[in-house]
Amino acid sequence: MKLFTDEESRRAVATDRSGHLPATLPDGVVRAATVDDIVETLRWATEHRTPVVTRGAGTGLAAGSSAQAGEIVLDLSGMDRIVAIRPDDQVAVVEPGVLTADLDAAAGEHGLFYAPDPASSAISSIGGNIATNAGGLRCAKYGVTRDAVLGLDLVLADGRKVSTGRQTVKGVAGYDLTSLVVGSEGTLAVVVGATLRLRPRPAAIATLAAHFDDLVAAAAAASAITTARLQPSVLELVDSVTLEAVDAARGSSLRALGAAVLVVQCDGLSARAEIDAVAAVVAPFASSWRSTSDPVEAEELLAARRAGLPALERTGDVFIEDVAVPRSQLAAAVAGIQEISARTGVRIATIAHAGDGNLHPIIVVERGGTVTEGPPWDAACAVFDLALALGGTLTGEHGVGLLKRTWLRRELGDDSLSLQRSIKAVFDPLGILNPGKAV
Repeated sequence: MKLFTDEESRRAVATDRSGHLPATLPDGVVRAATVDDIVETLRWATEHRTPVVTRGAGTGLAAGSSAQAGEIVLDLSGMDRIVAIRPDDQVAVVEPGVLTADLDAAAGEHGLFYAPDPASSAISSIGGNIATNAGGLRCAKYGVTRDAVLGLDLVLADGRKVSTGRQTVKGVAGYDLTSLVVGSEGTLAVVVGATLRLRPRPAAIATLAAHFDDLVAAAAAASAITTARLQPSVLELVDSVTLEAVDAARGSSLRALGAAVLVVQCDGLSARAEIDAVAAVVAPFASSWRSTSDPVEAEELLAARRAGLPALERTGDVFIEDVAVPRSQLAAAVAGIQEISARTGVRIATIAHAGDGNLHPIIVVERGGTVTEGPPWDAACAVFDLALALGGTLTGEHGVGLLKRTWLRRELGDDSLSLQRSIKAVFDPLGILNPGKAV
């Protein structure tokens, strides 16, 4: 293995997009090109009792790949081959550094698609998506990353290679180690390959954008869609703070249409009929709405959602939260977040995967400001309290990382947390894989 120890290399891999800045830099970085590089690195790390932080594209939002002195970073971004796409089986085999959007595009050449669709799909890697069990815009219908992973190739902390799962759609031989590793944030093993489920590309897509006079009405409309037993593929909510930032960045006038927008897509042969049914449910709540079956116009309607985070990042430093609540509690959640913003004086934008109750309250502070103390941190803690009080969770898809670890006991309880730490010890008895994260 080759360990790069120059300051430029170490600084480039010290943190992610979470805003967390470690006080020190990692000791070095290994840029893996092959599985053998990873095996050699982990054997060396075991021998020298050196912690290893595995890193993909560095787009994480919970400081899950943040590294400091005494640790080395294992960079997998160079392992970016799509090993195989097997259209007859609707399966892809990939290395962990493959970008999510690149896999989706490659599948598209065979009339297929890769369902998980995080907003960062153009820059996030499959390995990172697996580490956090990432969701995305299409999760309302197709589920999250775990639902697309059939099998994994892993390297354990001591350098042993193992495979989990299978290449078949069904299979129950042994414990489900694949699902256990998905979402484990690099604390159990290093993912070096993945067998992923692909799906047929929809024959048709219909899209609706509805505007509302207030955010609570938009959230109530989203819950009403679920209550009506409709299942769109995309159901996204964007608030006025985000719309104003998007308008400033893109020169649009979306905020003038309302204080919130709900973007809905239905797909399949009945897409048009389904979007008409959605419109009937949404209409009593909305101030206006429009729908289309034109793919170009559909992308225009989705643009505000996709541009939301980059637009907010232009206005200050951001702390991107990731709580989830039961879908019936979505309106209560957005109302509570608005109250927290007003009470603390902290600017909070809200974007949500409304189809599964996953909210992203985004705390915006001045450049160079902190989000780990003072009113911004008070606001973040209040959001955590709110999510748990509504029967929700601290994180829907970004992971625990460093930023939420102190809150984990409150959600899981002592016995569950102890059990999970025992599982960690089985996989990684020396505790060298991403220490201090997730559990």
